[in-house]
Amino acid sequence: MQQTRIVLIREEKVPVDRRVPLTPAQALKVQQLFPNVRVLCQKSEFRCFPDQAYADLGISVVEDIHDGDILMGVKEVPIQALIPGKTYLFFSHTIKKQPYNRKLLQNILEKNIRLIDYERLTDTKGKRIVAFGRFAGIVGAYNGLYTYGKKYDLYHLQRAKDCYDLEALKKEYKKVCLPPIKIALTGGGRVAKGAMEVLNGVGIRKVTPSLYLSQNFDEPVYTQLEVTDYNRKKDGMPFNKAEFYHHPERFVPGFMPYAQVTDLFIAGAYWDNKAPVLFTKEDMLKNTFNIKVIADVTCDIDGSIPSTKKPSTISDPIYDYNPQQDKISNQPFTDKSLVSVMAIDNLPSELPRDASKAFGEKLIRYVLPSLLGEDAENIIKRATIAAHGQLTTAYQYLQDYVGEASV
Repeated sequence: MQQTRIVLIREEKVPVDRRVPLTPAQALKVQQLFPNVRVLCQKSEFRCFPDQAYADLGISVVEDIHDGDILMGVKEVPIQALIPGKTYLFFSHTIKKQPYNRKLLQNILEKNIRLIDYERLTDTKGKRIVAFGRFAGIVGAYNGLYTYGKKYDLYHLQRAKDCYDLEALKKEYKKVCLPPIKIALTGGGRVAKGAMEVLNGVGIRKVTPSLYLSQNFDEPVYTQLEVTDYNRKKDGMPFNKAEFYHHPERFVPGFMPYAQVTDLFIAGAYWDNKAPVLFTKEDMLKNTFNIKVIADVTCDIDGSIPSTKKPSTISDPIYDYNPQQDKISNQPFTDKSLVSVMAIDNLPSELPRDASKAFGEKLIRYVLPSLLGEDAENIIKRATIAAHGQLTTAYQYLQDYVGEASV
């Protein structure tokens, strides 16, 4: 039987991500579970697991990866690093026609690359199989609390990136001591659940949206908001969730009542660019707009949150937004009246060891059997964006995005 070579490629997108698809122990496990597979690791000085940790378990550490069959990374592969004719797995961030990755997808097509996008790996019910959402939510909520405490000099936390692992982070957030503020969290998926782990772990009480709007509290509280809470039908008819997901353009924003009483906002809900924004720049100019800190885990640039003008970075995590000038300041906290924004777009990389381990476990259990054997449930087929120099059938809607590249 012909040997299949899986290569764990190094992350070359700037800023560099420290996560890996498979930990050293998991790379060894893959070889044990699939005897015809050999796992190799491309040299990298940035990974959370050093090259030697792979080498110590017998995983070959190499520089030249041209002999690899399946190349696995995490973030987008820089265009100049793409090798023609290979199968790649990574988060491509192209399925929503993101302008900044248009050339990436064009080059993938031109180089006859088979692209399998982690974000599109789903089961037969459409549920995502592998994701970093839980850790994005954990770090996002922690960073929101970190930002609020720093802005008002309430307490001093170690940065998430400086915590060795999740257990160290949990010990750190026990230092949080908040006044009776209100925290709004959007979403109901992995991100929101991860954020709630932190909020609950700090000891912040969860209240219903109706109580959140109508009552004052003598302790910090948070509420979890679903799309039904902050969107309204244009025609005034009752909200229908199925209609919202199929026809989001029929709805208008309904978030402002929450913005008027919220101090810290954690954005953890997926946003469709056809759906209403949460609030506008003009809303932020109103005297009734109360939000002081925004932890935008979703990080949709110029999307549902007007203050998210650019991603922040792990090395420079916070900026202030001035709605009057529609500009940002990279020197946060100099003016307390401005909204402080945390919008890191690779949050799980602040807890790379835990995040990578959880990701790799799902990859081995649910994805590799279909990737390396029979794809009986079409898991790989559904996630394949490009193959043989063309967009696959499910992704023909991207044709205008790539232009003539796939013709």
